[in-house]
Amino acid sequence: MNRFKINNRMIPLVVTLMLFALMYSFGLIRYSNFTSPQVFFNLFIDNAFLIIVAVGMTYVILSGGIDLSVGSVIALTSMVTASLLLSGLSPFIVIPLALMVGPLLGFLMGCCIHFFNLQPFIVTLAGMFLARGLAFLISVETIAINNDFFQFMASTRIPIGDYFISISVVIALIVVCVAIFVAHYTKFGRNVYAIGGSEQSALLMGLPVGRTKILVYTVSGFCASLAGLVFTFYMLSGYGLHANGLELNAIAAVVIGGTLLTGGVGYMAGSVVGVLMLGTIQSLIAYEGSLSAWWTRIAIGLLLLLFIVLHRLIVLREEKKKDTITLKNEDSNDRVS
Repeated sequence: MNRFKINNRMIPLVVTLMLFALMYSFGLIRYSNFTSPQVFFNLFIDNAFLIIVAVGMTYVILSGGIDLSVGSVIALTSMVTASLLLSGLSPFIVIPLALMVGPLLGFLMGCCIHFFNLQPFIVTLAGMFLARGLAFLISVETIAINNDFFQFMASTRIPIGDYFISISVVIALIVVCVAIFVAHYTKFGRNVYAIGGSEQSALLMGLPVGRTKILVYTVSGFCASLAGLVFTFYMLSGYGLHANGLELNAIAAVVIGGTLLTGGVGYMAGSVVGVLMLGTIQSLIAYEGSLSAWWTRIAIGLLLLLFIVLHRLIVLREEKKKDTITLKNEDSNDRVS
């Protein structure tokens, strides 16, 4: 029977998968149009940029940090892209320049967090305001994108039988696959988990804590800039208010996907399922028609609260188990003495 026992750390992911299956099944039963496979593919098409952001956010939260700047970095990336294209630069020059925005800001924030021992919440909050302000410094108006390459990226459909996905979905899935490999099969990934589990223990083991933390925020910044490009393909415009509040959706998706806010426990695949769950909630409310869009926020808030409580119960259960083992060991030592 022990072979079928689920590890405590897997419980949030299992709950997430079950809830996603229940929500999607409810949609299949209640709405006839929901049965089309295209509805499922649309979850990826409409949320490709959020999946990419959630990957970067998962690394940050796994390390025990938080990144509030990702939404603003998306807006800044879209503005940099749109303004450079408007000036006549080739998209093959614009794209690498735009992809440098997030990593540069992430590197600076990571350095501030590590070298000055500052709280990630405060540093990334400053980064959020900085990136959003720089976006509006470029222009307070929307900048439309009419470039042929971007039009191609936005309109191209990749057929899957009678249905389709977009190029943005392919980019997002590649990012997820790379992130899973890095998280579970490289030293960097193992260091991230170790630091999130206990930064003090990681230091005692001689792990490069400072370098890893800086790299984590750099990676998160890169994911935000890449998501900004994908979002630009989706919207075909740059605007300072793009992705307003998206950082909260990313955090919610990661937590709902089974990653502990305290760090050290979580899965990239779980964050993807968390994003799909948020997309399913939006789809169900849209299909219902009579409900306000604000119900999406209410549902996400309730789910987030549920998973935070679940995470806390799991942590308390593991602490109780450790205390029990410690007491047994002490009792055994006393008997031997």
